[in-house]
Amino acid sequence: MNEFNYESFYNKIGKVNGWDFSNVKSFTEGVTWDFYDEVQKRSKQTDVLLDIGTGGGENLIRISSSLLFSIGIDLSKGMLETAATNLKNADVSNVKFFHMSSDYLQFPSGFFDVVSSRHAPFSSTELFKVLKSGGWFLTQQVSEADKLNIKNTFGRGQAYDKTDGTSKGRYIRELKEAGFSEVQSVEYDAIEYFQRPEDLLFLLTNTPIIPGFGEDRKDYKILNEFIKNNQHAKGIRTNSKRFLIIAKK
Repeated sequence: MNEFNYESFYNKIGKVNGWDFSNVKSFTEGVTWDFYDEVQKRSKQTDVLLDIGTGGGENLIRISSSLLFSIGIDLSKGMLETAATNLKNADVSNVKFFHMSSDYLQFPSGFFDVVSSRHAPFSSTELFKVLKSGGWFLTQQVSEADKLNIKNTFGRGQAYDKTDGTSKGRYIRELKEAGFSEVQSVEYDAIEYFQRPEDLLFLLTNTPIIPGFGEDRKDYKILNEFIKNNQHAKGIRTNSKRFLIIAKK
């Protein structure tokens, strides 16, 4: 199977809608952590933080008062335009955003106390380079078994051909090889409910869960069948599987 071009996909979608999920009505049962709360727990008022794949920057802006200074980077110029607007509206002075790839972090060695990456790719060697000794790296990523009933219904999907746990194992191995002294991981598999069909449609249209969704008109027929078979009192049911890795340099 050809590797999906996530960089191109995210950049295109970011230009179209700025990743505005604020109107999507959904809730999840069984989530055991909030990623940016975990970042805050390991941050001090004197720390400088880098957020990889910052998107619209909402989360970085939310925790900015807990840090001395924060920088968010993203590949999508459209998302960064949204981040700039959010920053202006928040009237926060200790946050900056830059267009940059995580494969080449253009910062001095040992510049950051904390680096975070939520649902974004990263380079373990680049992280190690820009983190201070004793610094923390935290990442939350989507597990291969996420939205599994949707992928099974369509017979295809994001990482559908990979064994669950593959990416977590690879990230842990790469972080250790890069030189991180402590690497820990946890995961959850929560139940997620979408309140309306249009909420689920927005998700599939604007994320790569089902790559190429809608290019074939039969996708909508398959989606309608999925909704009929997974409609519960709380909403349209699927799963949200995530893993969290915390590493110390």
